[in-house]
Amino acid sequence: MRQQSARAEDRAAPQPAASLADLVQARKPRLAPVKPAEEQSGVLATLIRTIERLEETLEQETAGLRSRAPIDLKDFNNRKTHGLLELTRVMRHLDRGSLTPAVAARLSALRISLEVNQRIVKMHLEAVREVSTILADAIQEAESDGTYSVSVGRPAQRP
Repeated sequence: MRQQSARAEDRAAPQPAASLADLVQARKPRLAPVKPAEEQSGVLATLIRTIERLEETLEQETAGLRSRAPIDLKDFNNRKTHGLLELTRVMRHLDRGSLTPAVAARLSALRISLEVNQRIVKMHLEAVREVSTILADAIQEAESDGTYSVSVGRPAQRP
């Protein structure tokens, strides 16, 4: 009886994700452990290591932006650029037919990590843009004496 209830729980619809991190975990395919030295050729082993480094970089940047802690965005940009270059070079040497389901799953997980990172970085840049606009408007307002205002032809309203 206990096994039947456990199976029923497995078939139950997943609960809505409580956070973006839960959503990411729910969308990521369950990755089987990949043993590059034992199961993969040299190119596939390099590809797996490259994907793992990129995922780690993306996760670190995403976590840093979520925590609102100061992070070195230039360093993360350089690491992601280097990882993309490395991934591109490895993919050139890869026979597309040699992709195993485990490697394809890793690439799918990388895509999901990239999408999440892109959303977080975009949100961060929009916030920075909004703050810089507020600051620029405040500086312009403080420096302006009204001499060159838009109200040409109308008397200036004084508070």
